[in-house]
Amino acid sequence: MIAHSADLTLIWAGVIAFAVAAYVVLDGFDLGLGILFPFFPEKHDRDVVMNTVAPVWDGNETWLVLGGGGLFAAFPMAFAILMPALYLPVFAMLLALVFRGVAFEFRWRSRRRAHWWDASFILGSIIAAFFQGVILGAILQGVAVDGRGYGGGAFDWCTGFSILTGIALVIGYGLLGATWLVMKTGGALQAHARRLARPFAIATLFFIVALSAATPALEPGYYQRWLSMPNLIFTAPVPIAVAAVVLLLFRSLARGRDEVRPFLLALALFGLCFLGLGISIFPYVVPVRVTIWEAAAPAISQAFMLAGTVVLVPLILAYTGYAYWVFRGKVEPGQGYH
Repeated sequence: MIAHSADLTLIWAGVIAFAVAAYVVLDGFDLGLGILFPFFPEKHDRDVVMNTVAPVWDGNETWLVLGGGGLFAAFPMAFAILMPALYLPVFAMLLALVFRGVAFEFRWRSRRRAHWWDASFILGSIIAAFFQGVILGAILQGVAVDGRGYGGGAFDWCTGFSILTGIALVIGYGLLGATWLVMKTGGALQAHARRLARPFAIATLFFIVALSAATPALEPGYYQRWLSMPNLIFTAPVPIAVAAVVLLLFRSLARGRDEVRPFLLALALFGLCFLGLGISIFPYVVPVRVTIWEAAAPAISQAFMLAGTVVLVPLILAYTGYAYWVFRGKVEPGQGYH
């Protein structure tokens, strides 16, 4: 029974990690479009930008629900610790996502006030992305634990490191959005998106290096995990792969004929960063205080929830894949959502 419970805990940790990664991948470029909106001041360009994601944007947030709900159900102790520690940034992120969704719909209907809804879309996207990064940074730097609950203050999450991760995620999402537009648009708009992708790629690389340098100083365990021997032998390929992907990304952006590859390379860069995050914190769900096994729900509860998850997740993946397949290809001016 103990081994079975441990196996279920690992499976649920994988499910939640997958949900978070899927959300970052799918909603990342979506939020990135809002972050890039100020760089496309013309209304016809903004219409095309929004139409590239209009058929799929709301479905992208499904994975956020799965990640948060899965944490609550499968790791209730972790949820009980992390939520009080992160109430304010989580509330700000959710409010920004709601406001952004309203703005997405209303800008098409309220023509006289479209500029206000555009501003709301921009602010909602930036605030949501920023606080997602803040939440990540606050979890990575560690939270105070008192028994089975949170033992810190309401603003412990607000540190220099968490602010840095917040800005980094805004920039990274901007890179995803720019490369998405390179893939989904053509002509002058695509050329402008390609030009935007380069500085966003440079800034993303800067923040990756800065955060990678700062993370080992947060906890001795991070330093041991990454820089001590023999761990260094196994962790060194990650930064090497990051450097290779960045080099390929810049080469791809320099070639006018590469349209899909920049987006795939940007996704690969995010994937490597996510892998690095996993190396840093596993097996902790509250770094470095509570492991996934200490926070896990009873095995019977995990098994019951998993029975539904193995049915629903493939259905969601199939629907999502079908939606992207149906709406594949370039988006031209005058086409799409109205």
